[in-house]
Amino acid sequence: MGRTRVNLQPIRGRARTGLPALLLGAALLLTSACSGGGGSNSGGSGGSDAKGTAAGAKTGTEASKAAVSVKPDDGAKEVATSGILKISSTGGKLTTVTVADTKGNAVEGKLAGDGASWEPARNLAAATEYKVHAVAKDEAGRESAKDTTFTTLTPQNTFVGHYTPEDGSTVGVGMPVSINFTRGITNTEAVEKAITVTAEPSVKVEGHWFGNDRLDFRPEKYWAAGTKVTVKLALDGVEGRPGVYGKQTRTVTFTVGRSQVTTVDASAHTMQVVRDNKVLKDIPITAGAPATTTYNGQMVISEKYKVTRMNGATVGFGGEYDISDVPHAMRLSNSGTFVHGNYWAPSSTFGSENVSHGCVGLEDERGAGDDSTPAAWFYNESLIGDVVVVKNSKDKQIAPDNGLNGWNMDWAEWTK
Repeated sequence: MGRTRVNLQPIRGRARTGLPALLLGAALLLTSACSGGGGSNSGGSGGSDAKGTAAGAKTGTEASKAAVSVKPDDGAKEVATSGILKISSTGGKLTTVTVADTKGNAVEGKLAGDGASWEPARNLAAATEYKVHAVAKDEAGRESAKDTTFTTLTPQNTFVGHYTPEDGSTVGVGMPVSINFTRGITNTEAVEKAITVTAEPSVKVEGHWFGNDRLDFRPEKYWAAGTKVTVKLALDGVEGRPGVYGKQTRTVTFTVGRSQVTTVDASAHTMQVVRDNKVLKDIPITAGAPATTTYNGQMVISEKYKVTRMNGATVGFGGEYDISDVPHAMRLSNSGTFVHGNYWAPSSTFGSENVSHGCVGLEDERGAGDDSTPAAWFYNESLIGDVVVVKNSKDKQIAPDNGLNGWNMDWAEWTK
């Protein structure tokens, strides 16, 4: 646009009075355009807005009275994984709270009934950056927001849980979920809270601590055949003992197969195998000799070995026996109780007398190569997690923590 020159000298004639009026009109136009301050939501012209302001009326652009507060502070480092994160609002209620790590994994939380605060439902993961987005609204519906980031501590000492059964396995109805921790746990409540065990069809599952390094879960009665169980370990960032944090996030699933419960009558020297409430087979056995009797009680098969070595020195019997090729062996206790094949005793032993060092023996052939023997049949028909009940032995009931044998504890004691 070219330059316009304005002559400020008076002009003679009739046009003399027209220019000041024109300038005055332009000045009024500029004044009208710059006064007022109503934005797109003001709903009125500059003139009417100016009039309303003069009268003390609201303009519709006031800031929200709701204020959002986040702890820890924005940019904080080495933040504790529990007890620190809290989001609150004054002058209004929280309407949106999202907390997530940089991979988008959201943190579950609970909003207070009055909408004034939010806290995480679980501990945070260690050595992780989190982003917070929170929105609050006041009584007039006006919103305010806050966005922050912080990073949790990097622990120097950690622990994990070694679990059984294996992910994707099919197990017997007696199989508990058993977790052995690599460090002794003193904050058992926090660790147990970080582990969930659910079943489909649904059944109540409860945990029980054996000492400070083992936590087992089971229902009140054996699992129903066909049950699908999911175990979630959310131990990352859980302070299991002072200065020692979990370093594990894992989901494990397993399926309960058909129901098989075997009952050993040590006095009658027999074993009856029941599958899905029908007798499958009766097998003659030999149990513990009078000086080395077999435990009574409900025992769960925890390991299977087609051939294994059994050395009496490993279970307190000195050099009484050392057999390098015991066939079809299935562990029932940590202390060395097995149900296994026996090829060294005469056939007449089975079903007539008890001669073992506490195990349940079935007739077998050396080398575990003959599938027609009673021991081979039982081995092939058994799953880890199947139940073997021993009764009428002249011994005490097996301890619940000696193997996966928590079924020997009644429900009231289990859930204490």
